[in-house]
Amino acid sequence: MAFAKKEKVAITPPNLKMVKFKVQGTAPLVQNKFSARVLEGMAKKQAEGSTAQKSAKREPKDFDRCVKEATHTSDNGWHGLPASAFRAGLISTCRLLGFPMTLAKLSVFVVADGYETDRFGVTPLVKITKGKPKRTDFAVRNETGVADIRPRPMWDEGWEAMVTIRFDADQFTVSDVTNLLARMGEQVGIGAGRPDSKDSTGMGWGTFKVIGGAA
Repeated sequence: MAFAKKEKVAITPPNLKMVKFKVQGTAPLVQNKFSARVLEGMAKKQAEGSTAQKSAKREPKDFDRCVKEATHTSDNGWHGLPASAFRAGLISTCRLLGFPMTLAKLSVFVVADGYETDRFGVTPLVKITKGKPKRTDFAVRNETGVADIRPRPMWDEGWEAMVTIRFDADQFTVSDVTNLLARMGEQVGIGAGRPDSKDSTGMGWGTFKVIGGAA
């Protein structure tokens, strides 16, 4: 009589869980979205090639339009933060804890509340649930050293958002994810001028704390 061989299972099924947190800004939040209008201009010049006018007349700067274009706005009209920015912040925070970022990329995800759509793509967003952006003009220097004024949207300290995180429960516990988000808020931040900015040591913007427990 023949007996079937016992199958040895080496790979367990996905064990993904979701948890939601309420976060509150402990510093102003600033956005610096690359506008679709600028991208359209770049695409037009590239399409024209060598026939593009190198000495084209420069348009007057519409400061209010610049602020609107630098703001992430969902297709439903509310303001938000890129879900990818929260995910990148969580992964970056793992460097502080000695947890491999390569594993974190496969273990932590941020669920979008909606989307921002234009010709250049679809951006998943986390909704900002409290606070309104105000125009703030910043004096900066371009890469060429030329002085410029950059109008950007800024939310005052106290802005809030609900962040839904999907995570691999074989890698992290709920407490792990809670502490990871809390560390991100205090040490990494989000948006322009955050402590973990790639271009500088930050402007003291974009930090936050977790004020709503896991749910």
